[in-house]
Amino acid sequence: MHRAMIADWPTLKAFALGLGLPRITVEYPWGNEALKAHGKMWCWWSPLVDAAVFRAEAEEREMLMQADPTTFFLHPHYARSALVLVRAGHIDPGWARPRLIRDWRAAAPKRWLRDWDATQTPDGPGSKTG
Repeated sequence: MHRAMIADWPTLKAFALGLGLPRITVEYPWGNEALKAHGKMWCWWSPLVDAAVFRAEAEEREMLMQADPTTFFLHPHYARSALVLVRAGHIDPGWARPRLIRDWRAAAPKRWLRDWDATQTPDGPGSKTG
């Protein structure tokens, strides 16, 4: 089964919101629409290039860019941050879903997340298995 790649911000935004995770807000930092999780930047499109911005530590970012430079890259603006860019039309929902859930969980206050986890089914929206 071939999965359609995410090609733009409206599609990525709808995909992220469709995960059904709580405490997500639509905000406009620096004048550009973005989604925040627990008050922290979570999902957004770069205003500098036609690409989504995802969290990735330096080692993971380098591995991704070496493994698939057509998909993953870095703009100088983001070089000092733990971020990687994913080109429009190259965002695989199967790759994005667990990453968004992981980053949402990382942004959550630990006590809140523990309490929330206790109310979820094993395959719920924020499940560790995704």
